[in-house]
Amino acid sequence: MTASFSLPDVEPAHRRLARSALSRRSAAGELMAFHEWFAAESRRTSFEVRPASLDGLSGWHTDPGTGNIGHESGKFFTVEGLDVEVLGAARPRWQQPIIVQPEVGILGILVAEFDGVLHALVQAKFEPGNVGGMQLSPTVQATRSNFTAVHGGRAVPYIEFFRDPVPDRVLADVLQSEQGTWFYRKRNRNMVVEVDPDLEVRDGFRWVTVGQLHRLLGVDGLVNMDTRTVLSCLPIAGPGPIVGRGTGPYLRALRASFDPASGGAHQLPELLSWVTGLRATTDVTARRIPLAEVRGWSRTDGRITHDDGRFFDVVGVDVRAPGREVGGWQQPLLRPVGTGVAAFLVRDIGGVLHVLVQARIEPGFHDVVELAPTVQATPTNHPGAPPAFLDEVLSASADRVRFDTLLAEEGGRFDHALTRYLLVDAVGPDPDLPGHRWVAAHQLAELLHHSNYLNIEARTLVACLYSTS
Repeated sequence: MTASFSLPDVEPAHRRLARSALSRRSAAGELMAFHEWFAAESRRTSFEVRPASLDGLSGWHTDPGTGNIGHESGKFFTVEGLDVEVLGAARPRWQQPIIVQPEVGILGILVAEFDGVLHALVQAKFEPGNVGGMQLSPTVQATRSNFTAVHGGRAVPYIEFFRDPVPDRVLADVLQSEQGTWFYRKRNRNMVVEVDPDLEVRDGFRWVTVGQLHRLLGVDGLVNMDTRTVLSCLPIAGPGPIVGRGTGPYLRALRASFDPASGGAHQLPELLSWVTGLRATTDVTARRIPLAEVRGWSRTDGRITHDDGRFFDVVGVDVRAPGREVGGWQQPLLRPVGTGVAAFLVRDIGGVLHVLVQARIEPGFHDVVELAPTVQATPTNHPGAPPAFLDEVLSASADRVRFDTLLAEEGGRFDHALTRYLLVDAVGPDPDLPGHRWVAAHQLAELLHHSNYLNIEARTLVACLYSTS
């Protein structure tokens, strides 16, 4: 293959990325070649994950006073209790276990230009909670404890490009939240950094185009959560973007939605003021408490479960993975009960595709409220009245569904955490409902230049929205 390199300022980044999004063939070949490579990587990677009791995890201890679970190094994360009060909410008070991981990790993708098309460097990576073991990860996916080698293992490949990046090679760099119902104020640095195309490609890594990544989002359980969130932060939207192959009404509206000149149902300052007002007036108290004091949960048989069998369990695992920085370890994982649903309702408003976002409170958020999918719920957790729009999404006819894939959440902290992600055409009237707003794709892209506006589920759906172009 012929490699060429263009400086980032020769052409606007959004045009270069949009051209990559249109490319279904990488310098390394077609998608069939990718799947063959990924299957080979899966075969040559050995791993084993077995259940283990929380009461005897090697390298971890339970504090006899608080019941909190922590690593003997004092790093990585702890499992603690959280006491939550939301004044005026349908469920105003509860307690729960929560993962506390204050350190900021790095989720980074390296990009390089081959034959005039930007490519992303991804890796086939095992995590103990993954369904199927291997998933497609960003170039770097590491906690601070990992990349500072607290575990005493091998160095994280390519981490040097993200710890001290060359400023004019950075295409995206923003702190973003993770699940606010499972993490307490957890954030990661989402980065995209350009490098020269002669970079040595290590075993387990491969160059793909953005368009190939978008296609791979449609494969159940393949593209991991960390890749999806970095993908969402790529600055693809912009003036006159080169996005979209077809000419149907949906694609015309989607192309217009990427262009800031198309406007939207609401101006961006209006949306920002709406979010700021909610953050200023929503009364939420989230107080860390000893895990042993959490009401409604029980620690029995080496795990922690909710007394009604809902929400999630906290379990232990014993891991053997010779290809990782450390070849074996034990740890706690949070295991959800049931499969989640995250969906955007979408509609054409004045020739511009909009998605319906909700302002969502999660107790682990830094800023109380973030914008979330129209629907974000685990149906089994709502045996009574379902959340708004859940029935509309799940009963949608096939011709209204633009995207529908089962994807996994982060396997380093969550065990078999699956969410069904959907984009569904809305029906009926389109007024803004309380707590919801219609937002164009270019406005979502603008918000993703800043921290703590779109939650992790919404960011996945932004990546999925790009993939429908």
